[in-house]
Amino acid sequence: MKTTIEVADALLERARSVAQREKTTLRELVEAGLRRELKERQHRAPFRLRDGSFEGKGLQPGVPSDWEGIRDLAYEGRGA
Repeated sequence: MKTTIEVADALLERARSVAQREKTTLRELVEAGLRRELKERQHRAPFRLRDGSFEGKGLQPGVPSDWEGIRDLAYEGRGA
């Protein structure tokens, strides 16, 4: 299948140089790189954000639930 992609000039020149030095084609070099990257990504575990919560039952009574209220509470008495 034919497709068109944009590649940084410096990267393309390096790839062409490697392909020529190794007596292969740019296509074979790109395909090998894509295969390697796809294989690596397939075996990589998806990112999971750890549970950073701690014991408690959420906001305490009297603590605002909106960002502006929390910000005002955090800066209370600090001249802001």
